[in-house]
Amino acid sequence: MNLLKIIEDNFAENISTKKRTLEKAKNSIALAAQLMTHSLLSGGKILSCGNGGSAGEAQLFSSKMLNRFQMERPGLPAIALSTDTSVLTSIANDYSYDQIFSRQVAALGQDTDILLIITTSGNSGNIVSAIDTAHERNMKVIALTGHNGGEVSARLQQDDIEVRVDSDSAIRIQETHLLIIHCIGDLVDSQLMGA
Repeated sequence: MNLLKIIEDNFAENISTKKRTLEKAKNSIALAAQLMTHSLLSGGKILSCGNGGSAGEAQLFSSKMLNRFQMERPGLPAIALSTDTSVLTSIANDYSYDQIFSRQVAALGQDTDILLIITTSGNSGNIVSAIDTAHERNMKVIALTGHNGGEVSARLQQDDIEVRVDSDSAIRIQETHLLIIHCIGDLVDSQLMGA
């Protein structure tokens, strides 16, 4: 087993995925950042959700908005819907796991808000349900997806934005989602702070 070759292959696949995604998704990334900035300037907030590693990325996004990204600025309203274990487990227990995000969106979401969903497969029931509820609340959705976008892609409406990573590997998708999150944070800061 050649450990160095495994490392080199991982780096090469990461770089290749990011280059392909840059060419195909850069306009969508810019539009997503513009939509978020408009929401924040209109008094809205960003609700984010995902499962597993994508839940961690939703939390990271929220922390970068609430605290700071790269420049000093006031905190921005953002809530990761995957963080409150009492809420998640009570909804899963009393209703179903597919409703752990949608019930929160129904309770917290307003028409000026954005739902940011992060998913590698695009087929998780709780993510699809959250999108449907966001639309019922007249919220716009920004979806970070991979593969072929899955059911999430089919549920998006005309004013929603999909940023799809050009890969079939969940690992490469998550790595690229992280870069996209950082790009969006940088673009939101630049638009709000004029830097």
